Amino acid sequence: MAALPPLAKAVQSWKDWLAFEKKVSPHTFEAYERDTGDFLAFLTGHLGGEPELKDLEALRAADFRAFLSFRRDEGLSPSSLARVLSSVRSLFRYLDRGGLIHNPYLKTIRPPRKPQRLPRPLNEKDTLDLLAKAGQPGTVNRPEWVDLRDAAVFTLLYGCGLRISEALDLDYRTRPTGDVLRVVGKGNKERLVPVLPIVLRAIDEYAAACPFDFHADSPLFFGKQGRRLGARTVQMRLQELRRQMGLPETATPHALRHSFATHLLSGGGDLRAIQELLGHKSLTTTQRYTDLDDGTLLAVYNSAHPKTR
Repeated sequence: MAALPPLAKAVQSWKDWLAFEKKVSPHTFEAYERDTGDFLAFLTGHLGGEPELKDLEALRAADFRAFLSFRRDEGLSPSSLARVLSSVRSLFRYLDRGGLIHNPYLKTIRPPRKPQRLPRPLNEKDTLDLLAKAGQPGTVNRPEWVDLRDAAVFTLLYGCGLRISEALDLDYRTRPTGDVLRVVGKGNKERLVPVLPIVLRAIDEYAAACPFDFHADSPLFFGKQGRRLGARTVQMRLQELRRQMGLPETATPHALRHSFATHLLSGGGDLRAIQELLGHKSLTTTQRYTDLDDGTLLAVYNSAHPKTR
């Protein structure tokens, strides 16, 4: 069997590192493999022949921009282009650490700017109506405990401002039982959030009706098959509810987290405190979760800024 060319051998070594050392998810591995394959195929036409390691080292900023422009013309969105650039950077960093090439120009390429998508919270009435509707008996094919479970999940998302993954990752032993819930969020960062009585009540009602046995390490929220409830099931249930209630398509499980933040701020809550409750590293991120009119913002400003007193 003929030996692999040096570049192909280096790329395979990078893929092995991704899979076995870095242990990226299968989805991430497939994306990186596809993106770098597209990049090397582009270079074959761009350079007039199959690239070698020395060709990768000789690339300039204009070559990388030409590739991104080519992919953009193929219809890739800014988010997808940013992922493509991340994939290529991962390969080049690996080759650089291995002493195979050094290309300083790739670092000068900035990812395409993603469009700013502001969250769309529900108003207070629609939110409360949604929580009430979720707990009402649905179709004859859906057990009562499932309706109570869905109501508990939605009440937890809105009442505590949790991400859907944070709610579904809760085990029975880490469930809210008192006034405060300890949440492990992004980056394994812990935060404490207050728990309203309505949240505890919704969870207790669901747990009392749930047919599966709870123990310390069991999931708090079960699916119908007795396994941990998945996010897709929650999303589909809310999709069903919003159609029944005539709510916009932006009414998603994550919109309940937006609503939590927006309603707190519109009620006079402190932006820094809301940042801590949401587990945001940056205050700028928290500001995106608010959807207030100028009058409400001015009222919050006047009540909080020392110069207005």
